Amino acid sequence: MSENPAQRQHSAPPQSSEHGGHVDYPTIERHCDVAVIGGSAAGLGGALQLARQRRSVVVVDDGTPRNAPAAHMHGYLGHEGAAPEELIALGRAEVRSYGGEVLTGRVTGVRRGDDGKFRLDLTGGHTLVARRVLVATGLTDQLPAIDGLAEQWGRGVVHCPFCHGFEVRDQRLVQIVTQPLSLHPTPLFRHLTNQLTVVLHDPNGIDEGVIDALDASGVVIERDRVARVLTGPKGEVSGVELSNGRVLEADAVVVGSRFHARAEVLGGIGLTTTAHPTGAGDVLAVDPRGETTVSGVYAAGNVTDPSLQVLPSAAQGSQVGAMIAFSLAEEDLRNAARLSGEQADWDHRYGSADRAWSANPNGTLVHEVTGLTSGRALDVGAGEGADALWLAEHGWKVTATDISGNALARVRAEAERRGLAIDLLRSDVNDPAPFGAETFDLVSLQYGSFKRTPDQCGLRNLLDAVALGGTLLVVHHDLTPMLEPIDVATQTRIYDAEAFVGIDEIAAALTADPETWHIKVHETRPRPPGAASTHHVVDVVLRATRRTI
Repeated sequence: MSENPAQRQHSAPPQSSEHGGHVDYPTIERHCDVAVIGGSAAGLGGALQLARQRRSVVVVDDGTPRNAPAAHMHGYLGHEGAAPEELIALGRAEVRSYGGEVLTGRVTGVRRGDDGKFRLDLTGGHTLVARRVLVATGLTDQLPAIDGLAEQWGRGVVHCPFCHGFEVRDQRLVQIVTQPLSLHPTPLFRHLTNQLTVVLHDPNGIDEGVIDALDASGVVIERDRVARVLTGPKGEVSGVELSNGRVLEADAVVVGSRFHARAEVLGGIGLTTTAHPTGAGDVLAVDPRGETTVSGVYAAGNVTDPSLQVLPSAAQGSQVGAMIAFSLAEEDLRNAARLSGEQADWDHRYGSADRAWSANPNGTLVHEVTGLTSGRALDVGAGEGADALWLAEHGWKVTATDISGNALARVRAEAERRGLAIDLLRSDVNDPAPFGAETFDLVSLQYGSFKRTPDQCGLRNLLDAVALGGTLLVVHHDLTPMLEPIDVATQTRIYDAEAFVGIDEIAAALTADPETWHIKVHETRPRPPGAASTHHVVDVVLRATRRTI
């Protein structure tokens, strides 16, 4: 990210209140380069490509993937047989390792603003503004109305020979045909077992030539409607009961679903689904680059193609993410710009006429710094500058940095009003030499966590800024309340703590280098009361000194 714009904002904002382990946050509007709707294989694949191109990308995921009922996924090279949630956890970690955020929440609508950007409405009243949108919402399987079918979906009732075929090989299979497309995988299931029975539950539109061929090959054909799917004493599929009461014993049931692309939230930009060529459902149409009929809105995964398994969905998401990266780069080239989505986000936050925070310095900063010999101080992610101003008033020669030019303008104005000299530096902690060649007697990071990179560039820059004998002071809010489960139907967690470098990670780096660092304080405690604090919260405090020898 940048430097820690999050310093003041990523953690609990001052306007919040803490009570009973719950944190109430005001509604927030955030800005990014690309918003991804849906955080399964396709969405994460696209997000990873974009994050690696140094684009600010925010994924919004409501935790309802198509393959949620399945215990395992198959055909994914390198992850064969893994649980779907394991792959998602790995994918999220990879996206976050490049600073991409994965928000738990739900998009309720998408609009296009007068500036050409897209505005995504989120549960909880938050808004996400993006230059591009990647839709990876998947689809909904619409199952035949047969008693007992839905309860076994993804377990004893399967639909895909590639996803589940090997696991039901040589077993007694009953396939329920409810539409012409249902017969498409039948030859594959016939190859996997010699105990296949096909029930023509709804024969309308069925190619009788295919039925004759199956019959001639030894497949049992039943022309009757299915009353219900039966289960055994352990909840396993045991058979299929026909309308005439006859029972077909079965170890597993095969049935094809109709499908519906989850694209309702796109109605506000005039984007609707189109009928799939098979007639079995609808999809979101895209061109070869993955772009929909609405310029700037892309789609990938099952929302565009119901036949994609997890591996090709991830691959398509990755490919479309690359196309979005090209689109943004080409636009920036035409405009002779090199835009930072992170910078735009925080400039917006500080763009209001009102202050974002109180004018008081952090009480924990005051407590920890009082008694130190004043010298050169670096306030990383200064925000509106209350801490930097307090340090300057107490004899420190201060350099204040932030990614937001709007924030630094406020620091400059207040410093001039008070007659204080503060050096201002607009920088990103992940930039090369973000603080120049100087080192500082005090490096202060208040409520800040800069975005991750695999090489820990920002962390190294932060530590390298501390002079020999100097002090590193890092203060965070206790983020435990932000990790509690939320109801995505009513809330969206608008920041992703795991996309930022946290205080424990900084402490681990210091602990790993005891010849260089001496940790004096690393504890969780209430913020000290007093004029410097606007309210009482729990702080995590890390204070260390850089050894001189």
